[in-house]
Amino acid sequence: MTEGNFVDYVKIYVSSGKGGKGSTHLHREKFIEKGGPDGGDGGRGGHVYLVGNKSLWTLFHLKFARHIKATHGGDGGSARSTGADGDDKYIEVPLGTVVKDQETGEVLFEITEDGEKQILVKGGKGGLGNWHFRSATNQTPRYSQPGMPSEEKDVLLELKVLADVGLVGFPNAGKSTLLSVLTSAKPKIADYPFTTLKPNLGIVAYRDYQSFVMADIPGIIEGAAEGKGLGHYFLRHIERNSTLLFLIPADADDIKEQYEILLDELRRYNPEMLDKDRLVVISKCDMLDDELKAEMKAVLDKEFKGMPYMFISSVAQQGLTELKDKLWQMLNN
Repeated sequence: MTEGNFVDYVKIYVSSGKGGKGSTHLHREKFIEKGGPDGGDGGRGGHVYLVGNKSLWTLFHLKFARHIKATHGGDGGSARSTGADGDDKYIEVPLGTVVKDQETGEVLFEITEDGEKQILVKGGKGGLGNWHFRSATNQTPRYSQPGMPSEEKDVLLELKVLADVGLVGFPNAGKSTLLSVLTSAKPKIADYPFTTLKPNLGIVAYRDYQSFVMADIPGIIEGAAEGKGLGHYFLRHIERNSTLLFLIPADADDIKEQYEILLDELRRYNPEMLDKDRLVVISKCDMLDDELKAEMKAVLDKEFKGMPYMFISSVAQQGLTELKDKLWQMLNN
């Protein structure tokens, strides 16, 4: 999936079909006098559904399909013939799609399972034909019901990435490099801030053909919760990760301080994020010798006080097996 094709926020207008009107037909046949009412019912208007599809990772296919309409129900006919139902419309979306009413901002529902089907707007009910209104005192009713009108709605579709592990860190911490080494994902990697402009997903292969999903979230900067940089826009993707991996480069001026800044941005955006499992990973440790690493460990043991942390190097492939073991253990506790 190329970066430009990742779309996680679209506005669409949806409209159901209106119901067909009932018929006011009176039966006419040779040798049969006063055949009576035989008008059929109108058909139901088409519904518009949202359907979960685990094969989709983006809302890109809806970027240029802003108006989605179901068809109207057919009118009733003679001989109690019911009109045809309108064709339903099915909109496939990736798992983790949240649906909001554009006017009120109310969350309508969320798609989280493959094949899950939710109705967005209901088609209008078809009107009853005059056959239903016959009675002993009204044997030739010359009226029927019109079909019910269609429903229309402006909705927001917002994708929150469903991943097991979310990579959290400042720009240039090495998140994209780590994702490219652990998975077959091919994120853009360059030596400048905000190389990653869209979340990248990759599947980490583990032992015995098991796997878990890792997401590289665009870099967070101090003040991201207030909308600075790119962080605020993408912080919602971290909401769905069960484990947060804080990636901090070994050459950072103060590792604990960087961790606290990142944690504070998550807290200000959504305090519930602090309930997730957390692992601090010191990247680019191939630049450290054993003596320097031992000194850093002595300092970090005091500063983190029981918070799990690890040293790795994505480029030199150091500590990656231990990292996968630790993440798997955290995900399956």
